[in-house]
Amino acid sequence: MLFTLLAFAVALGVLITFHEFGHYWVARRCGVHVERFSVGFGKVLARRVDHNGTEWALSAIPLGGYVKFLDDAGGPDSNFGERRAFNQQPLRNRAAIVAAGPFANLLLAVILYALLGMMGSMQPAPVLALPSEDTPASRAGFEAGDRIMAIEGKDVTSWNDARWQLMDVFSRGGAVEVQVESAAGQTRTRRLFLDPVSVEPDAADPMSEAGLQLMAPRPLVRDLVAGGAGEAAGLRPGDVILSIGNVSEPTAAQVVDTVKASAGETIPVTLQRDGTILRLNITPRVEEDEQGASVGRIGVMLGADLAMVTVRYGPIESLWKGVERTADTVILSFKMIKRMIFGEVSLRNVSGPVTIADYAGQTARVGLAAYISFMALISVSIGVLNLLPIPMLDGGHLLYYALEGLRGRPLPESWLMTGQRIGLGVLAALMSLAFFNDLTRLFS
Repeated sequence: MLFTLLAFAVALGVLITFHEFGHYWVARRCGVHVERFSVGFGKVLARRVDHNGTEWALSAIPLGGYVKFLDDAGGPDSNFGERRAFNQQPLRNRAAIVAAGPFANLLLAVILYALLGMMGSMQPAPVLALPSEDTPASRAGFEAGDRIMAIEGKDVTSWNDARWQLMDVFSRGGAVEVQVESAAGQTRTRRLFLDPVSVEPDAADPMSEAGLQLMAPRPLVRDLVAGGAGEAAGLRPGDVILSIGNVSEPTAAQVVDTVKASAGETIPVTLQRDGTILRLNITPRVEEDEQGASVGRIGVMLGADLAMVTVRYGPIESLWKGVERTADTVILSFKMIKRMIFGEVSLRNVSGPVTIADYAGQTARVGLAAYISFMALISVSIGVLNLLPIPMLDGGHLLYYALEGLRGRPLPESWLMTGQRIGLGVLAALMSLAFFNDLTRLFS
């Protein structure tokens, strides 16, 4: 629990502080005086005032931060106030300062995705198993061993990439062209027709429902027990089992079951070793299991030989991939929001701090790459949320400024107050929904 809370606090603190730094940086460029930049909320633990008169503070609650601008032209030096106060700035300056926060989050997402590209990662290769009957993939003619090369003309490098590119199609339904390379090395184009699926946190995997599943990993010999039947027969670490007994292309579970059922019997095994096909005979030794029954054992530790690819790019390509992934995520986010409004996507997808904290802890435990990917996704989410035209959010202020530009003068104070009340109500409803969904997931 402590680890999860720490991972959540670090992620949220970094993302919101970066958001606020966007406001600060553009405000300084526009000549606005920043009175305080606080990392965290609540009681100030440490502070320092720089030569510009800005107080930099570290506060007790490390869940974000805030920027306080000079917002009053009055005071002993009214000329200074008129030049440096936020509310006295031209419309374009105020709009730029407000928009800078969300766009700082989008920029951070680009940087994080680019960093992931340069770090590189091992991901499953997009090689498909034989689709189940009467699935969209089966009707489209997909075959076992098909490797997805492109979707709608966009290159696919890994299984994760394929899932991401199909996500939007799954939620809206429709036809999509998938270019594959068959097991025989021939290039084919499959036209996949998908019905809209229920996009919910606990819904069935849409890839599996469509008949698109990874080729099952082949059993791989990880280690051998010294003096065991496997070692005596000539098995070595790294051997891939292609068949055993009467079972061709077995899973690891099928290998274990065949060995158990063949105690004292000689069974043929076909394996692949360094690209060479070998055939051996193994006689499982008779041993007793936990229930006292006689079973066969060969003294082999099995693993999975899953086809993997290394996804890594150079600095320039990584940066471009970061821009693409961030833009795709923003577009998909707005599409999903629209579909939620029109009832096409379940409101159960709205998540709150409990779910986000849980994912923060999970990804941090998986590794640095997963945690960075999580932070990039949440950074985009913060940017998109703040661009929504809801009063009290940055997008609401931008909406006010757009109306001010159309009217040629600021909005009446009564309009602003009404908008604030509406915005507060909308945000309260969203937070209530998010907490309800969090608690439902937690206790279900």
